[in-house]
Amino acid sequence: MKAPVRSALSFLTVAGGSRQPGPRTVDWFAPVGALLGLALGGLWWVTAHVWTPGPAAAVVVVADLAVTGMLHFDGLVDSGDGLIAPMARSRRLEVMATPQVGAFGVACGASLLLLRWVALASLRPSVLLVGGLWGLSRGAISVVVRSRPYARPGGGLATAFAGPARWPILIAGTAGAVALCAAWRPGPGIAAALCGLVGGTAVVALADRRLGGYTGDVLGATVLVVETVGLLVAAAKW
Repeated sequence: MKAPVRSALSFLTVAGGSRQPGPRTVDWFAPVGALLGLALGGLWWVTAHVWTPGPAAAVVVVADLAVTGMLHFDGLVDSGDGLIAPMARSRRLEVMATPQVGAFGVACGASLLLLRWVALASLRPSVLLVGGLWGLSRGAISVVVRSRPYARPGGGLATAFAGPARWPILIAGTAGAVALCAAWRPGPGIAAALCGLVGGTAVVALADRRLGGYTGDVLGATVLVVETVGLLVAAAKW
């Protein structure tokens, strides 16, 4: 396995071993995300043949937390405390870096898990839909890394991704993820993908306004918001 692929797998999941991410790691975010989603979609299909929709959906939600090492969920909770809670701008990055979790973070985390579970339980299992949305969410943050400034003056883990943008690769990965969603159901799938991107863009815009750029926590929050909004739109009465 090539080093950039393995480093992307290592960064986004608990697999791949311990590897230092680099500039080309970002190029593989969307494919690795899609692979992860396809695996979780397969698990969803299997569990739906064992349990009723509620427990099957819960297993998928928990499996996603486990395989990602709760990296994105931790980012969402920290972003809830740092971006939503009322405070001076100078305090937001400090709050997001502390291990303590506040009420805003707890509310965001609990709400997101509930929405993901309800959406999955309302849908028929689809490997393609989950693969598409999970690839799209990672493709979205690869674009954020290449297009927005990093907010922490002293740097952080995400600064390892700094490098020239390889836009054809990033666009191809994101387009492939949208194609997977469309292969599920053309109209609803594309709508789910586009609405997911709108939700992720809202997170990034809020971070721009309140932090002056993105952080690793913002990337994690963006991933989960893209996926969750996409699932909710897919679960609508089409």
